[in-house]
Amino acid sequence: MQATAYTYDEDTRSGSVLLDDGTPLPFDAAAFDAGGLRLLRPGQRVRIELADEAAGGGASEAGQDDGRKIVLITLQTL
Repeated sequence: MQATAYTYDEDTRSGSVLLDDGTPLPFDAAAFDAGGLRLLRPGQRVRIELADEAAGGGASEAGQDDGRKIVLITLQTL
């Protein structure tokens, strides 16, 4: 799945992406490290892989936690 880098914190190696429908989705250091990146800039196109979390996690406020979790984030290449 593709997305756009939205935020990134070098100290924690975590941040968020915007899905193509505009939905923000956070990622943690483990997902960042899995992609082998060293730096991420807002606006960069990225490829993400998701893993569904335990069943029963419905959408919460603003749809920001709907049970989807990014397990890998890397740069999108053509």
